[in-house]
Amino acid sequence: MNRIIVLCLTLGLLACGDLRTKEDHQLIEVFSVSSPITIDGKATENAWHKAQWYPLDQIWLGEAIDHTDFKGRYKLLWDTKHMFVLVEITDDIFYDQRKDPLKRYWDDDCVEIFIDEDNSGGLHQYNHNAFAYHIALDGNVVDIAPDREACLYNEHVFTRINIDGNVGIWEMSIKLYPDSYMDAGSNTPVRLEADKKIGFAVAYCDNDGSKERENFIGSVFVPGEDKNQGWINADIFGTLVLKE
Repeated sequence: MNRIIVLCLTLGLLACGDLRTKEDHQLIEVFSVSSPITIDGKATENAWHKAQWYPLDQIWLGEAIDHTDFKGRYKLLWDTKHMFVLVEITDDIFYDQRKDPLKRYWDDDCVEIFIDEDNSGGLHQYNHNAFAYHIALDGNVVDIAPDREACLYNEHVFTRINIDGNVGIWEMSIKLYPDSYMDAGSNTPVRLEADKKIGFAVAYCDNDGSKERENFIGSVFVPGEDKNQGWINADIFGTLVLKE
């Protein structure tokens, strides 16, 4: 009888959905802005000057990199409608070999922004539980849709890129969408507010002239041998906490 009761309780919990919760790590407090941010690739606003830099220094793929080849860092801000992300990349070669934005986009130089709107963690490779936006040198934004095909999400991420010599600036405003997002439907971005938690990571695909990217450098430490997990598993994302 006791075994039957335990089995029924277990089945009941499973029927209620996935009750697992993501373990928060790399907690970062992100502060709001009271005046508009102009997305122009220049980041001249006072709010950007006050925001803290965070390093982009975790090798997810490839060998260790010398700072003369690559160096990266990022800043974060928010308002009720957008997350603002500023990424500064120092790279000896900015390389974009493919003109079709949907073909092997990960093998060109690009910034990748990982967003889990409700910080729930879990798998997202072929669903919108989280997004993995690849922002190319031409500004196109790509992720894998639930039909397992690459899709443009330019309306999610507005970007201006400014490259001067070996330093590139990606300045972005990002609309956040819930995991109920439908590619063929009408979708409303989430309104952001203080104390909200968001799963987040940022990375850079670095290619200095090869057929495939040579390195993939992320913002979050990933345990284990296989560190290229962000495009599949939102559990590895850090956690942002929005603050006034």
